[in-house]
Order: sequence, then structure tokens, then C-alpha cells
Amino acid sequence: MGLRIKKDDIVIALIGKNSGKSGKVLSVLPVKEKVIIEGLNMVKKHIKPNRQQKQGGIIDKEAPIHISNVMLICPKCNKPTRIGTVVLGDEKKFRKCKRCKEVIS
Repeated sequence: MGLRIKKDDIVIALIGKNSGKSGKVLSVLPVKEKVIIEGLNMVKKHIKPNRQQKQGGIIDKEAPIHISNVMLICPKCNKPTRIGTVVLGDEKKFRKCKRCKEVIS
């Protein structure tokens, strides 16, 4: 299954404690069908001291969210939208906003 969300896209969370909040996609995990979004779904992680990090403690870290729970915000119309595909003349596929019909890079 091809994922339509890519790194550096701006997305909005639809479900969960962060619903309605938006952020930039930091990474996409295609095997697990999850995305990590900057500033959303923060969890506390306990870190032990080691050679690289002399002091242990508790840090806040972004946890993955399933890709079906986020929606792309179109850079042209600035609204959440579904994504379609369009094939242009040179046989390349591009993503298309279903709301305003504009091609998304």
C-alpha cells in the first residue's frame, strides 16, 4: 500500500488526545503505517545514564500515530483534505488535493 503522507508535510490529527492539533511530519514508518509528528502525541521516556549521556532522567518524546488518524493540510487552500493522484504528461505521478484540485509536490 502506498502511503500518501510524506516527510515535511503539515498534517492535522483527527482522533485521540491531540485531535484538532497540527504539526510537521518528522518521519514516516511505512512498514508499521505510522507517522511521527512534531509536538504531537508526546510521551515520557525514562533514560538511564550511559557513556554518551552522563545524566539520566525523564524526557518528552514524540510517539508514532497511525497514518489513518491524520489528514494532510493542503498548502494551497490551508484546509484538511483527502489526497488523490494524477499522472501528468511525462508519466510521473503527483499527489492532488481533492478539495481545490491543485497538485501537491
